[in-house]
Amino acid sequence: MARAVLGIIGGSGVYDLPGIADLREEAIASPWGEPSDVVRRGRIGATEVVFLPRHGRGHRHSPSDINYRANIDVLKRAGVTDLVSVSACGSFREELFPGSFVLVDQFVDRTFRRHGSFFGSGCVAHVPMAHPVGPLLQRRIAAAAAQEGIPHRLGGTYVCIEGPQFSTYAESLTYKGLGYDVVGMTAMPEAKLAREAEITYATVAMVTDFDCWHPEHDDVDVAAVVAVARRNAETVARLIARVARDFPAEHEPCPVRSDRALDGAIMTAPSARDPALLRKLDAVAGRVLG
Repeated sequence: MARAVLGIIGGSGVYDLPGIADLREEAIASPWGEPSDVVRRGRIGATEVVFLPRHGRGHRHSPSDINYRANIDVLKRAGVTDLVSVSACGSFREELFPGSFVLVDQFVDRTFRRHGSFFGSGCVAHVPMAHPVGPLLQRRIAAAAAQEGIPHRLGGTYVCIEGPQFSTYAESLTYKGLGYDVVGMTAMPEAKLAREAEITYATVAMVTDFDCWHPEHDDVDVAAVVAVARRNAETVARLIARVARDFPAEHEPCPVRSDRALDGAIMTAPSARDPALLRKLDAVAGRVLG
C-alpha cells in the first residue's frame, strides 16, 4: 500500500491551519495553470499533511474563478492520497444550524462556468461518480468530530451553485423542496477532479447560516456570517488535528475505488491520444497512462 498523505483544502474563513509541525511552503508548478496559493506541508503527529487555501490567502479568488484543475493537480503532485475539503455552506434544514458541520456524501452540480475535467479531446475518460465520497475517510472524520464534541451530521446532499451571487428565494425553496441539505459554491467540480486524479475525497460542509428560505434569514448580516465562519475555522483546526493524529500510516484502499477510478475509464485508443494532453496528465493519470 502507498504511504498516506492527508490533504486539506481550506474554504471560506480557513486560510491557514495551525498546529502543523515542520511547516514549509512549496510552490508547485502545474501544467493546468496557477493554483490558488502555495501549498504548505508538514506533520500533525506522525501524519504528513498538505494544506491549500482554496480562495488563496486574503480570499483573492471567487468561486467561479478558482483554478480547480490546478489545485487538484498540485495536490496530486504533492503526493496527497486522501483529501478533506472544507467548505462554507448555507443550510436548508432547521436541525443543521449555523456552527454545525455536515459530512456530505452526495453532490448536485449546478455550476456552468468551470472546467470540470482533466480529460477531453485527445484523451477521453469517464470515471464513476455514483459515490463521490470515500466512506472510510468520511467515517474517520465523523469519529473525530464525535471525539471532539463537534455538532455534525453524517451524510447529506450538497447542491453546488455557480455564484458568486447567493440563491434567489425561488431557487432556495426549490432546492429545499428537492430534499437537498446544504448549498455552497465550491465542491464542484472539485470532487469530480479529485476522482479523476484518483484521490480519495470527503467534504466537511461548515454551516454559516440558513439559506434565504428561512424566515429569519434577513436578520443575518455579513458580519454575523463572518463571525460564524471564524468560529468554524477554529473548530476545523481541532477536527483536522484529531483526524490527522488518528490517521493510518498507509493509504487504505477505498471501498468505492476512488483510488482506482481510472481503471477502464479511458476510451481513446492509444494511437489517437494527443501527446500534448498526455504530458499535462502526467501526475493525474500517470498510473494508467505510463
